[in-house]
Amino acid sequence: MNAAHTRREMAFSSTNGYLGAVAGLVLLLGAAYVVKMGLDDGGALSRLVFGLVLGLVGMLCLMGLYMLQPNESAILTLFGRYIGTDRSEGLRWALPFYVKRRLSLRARNFNAPTLKVNDKRGNPVEISAAVVWRVRDTAQAVFEVDDFERYVSIQAEAALRHLASQYAYDEGEDLPEGETTLRGGMDVVADALKCELQARFEAAGVEAVDAKLTHLAYASEIAQVMLRRQQAEAIISARAKIVHGAVSMVESALKGLSERGIVELDDERKAAMVSNLLVVLCSDKETQPIVNTGTLYN
Repeated sequence: MNAAHTRREMAFSSTNGYLGAVAGLVLLLGAAYVVKMGLDDGGALSRLVFGLVLGLVGMLCLMGLYMLQPNESAILTLFGRYIGTDRSEGLRWALPFYVKRRLSLRARNFNAPTLKVNDKRGNPVEISAAVVWRVRDTAQAVFEVDDFERYVSIQAEAALRHLASQYAYDEGEDLPEGETTLRGGMDVVADALKCELQARFEAAGVEAVDAKLTHLAYASEIAQVMLRRQQAEAIISARAKIVHGAVSMVESALKGLSERGIVELDDERKAAMVSNLLVVLCSDKETQPIVNTGTLYN
């Protein structure tokens, strides 16, 4: 969208509504008094006309009144021409010929529906987000897009789909070390989503206040497969730690026996001892001792 032709909000200074209300009531009372005097004088035409004029002006004064709540604005137009936006609070007054459209400036929530999209690896995932937004420029929101609320919802879903395709769901061997993922980098992903939403909302004069993922999971057709993969990775990681610890313990045991001179072991006996200790330390079941009454060679 060409920024030079984008309509921007213009401030409108309205009049205190209480003054307009008082003026309207005074004019109506004055009109009633003048009409009554004209009727008492035998229906004097000049007084009747003057009284009707006063009454018409008083009605116009009252018709120009409108009320704005905190964080609410009024967009004023005259015969299709944008006049300005009034952000004042309380009872206000403007020319009754102005068409006044109220527009909330409060923060609003949009809960995106759960979308099925492909992540960076091409795996189908389910993702959803909650977006907090508010109108920043009332003129853009009303005149630059047809329906800014629908615009926000459509652009939020599009941004969420695009975001999911930029990141992998979870870490893996095919990804560089430290790369951000949807599951592991929630804060980074939320910041990226907010920035993309702000860029998309700019044309409608809408500000993205906050954005957070509310749902993230593998799609049902691959959920069981990916769960088994995660379980396998967890088992492998645990086994690696167990083996590393067992090797350290065996090394420490052999070093202690050698330094204290408790027993002299040749290479074959050391190999047998290492094998037995690793079986005991790495086994996920209880081991049963076997009593050897002979020697290693008999």
